[in-house]
Amino acid sequence: MPATARFESRVRQYREKAGLSQEALARQLGVSRQTVVNMERGENEPKVFLAIAVGALLGVAISELFRQRESA
Repeated sequence: MPATARFESRVRQYREKAGLSQEALARQLGVSRQTVVNMERGENEPKVFLAIAVGALLGVAISELFRQRESA
């Protein structure tokens, strides 16, 4: 699984866990809702500064957002 695929699913997972809508996360990041949508769909690779900001806002280490899944 590519790193961005892990990132996109984790962003959505942690965003929902934090009780944030895409719009609310976008507002806090200072980006458009479409940017968050694209990030969660994996349509755009996040720039480093945006990935760091996402992690900080969601209270998650950036390494966790890009972590590979453990085998079942």
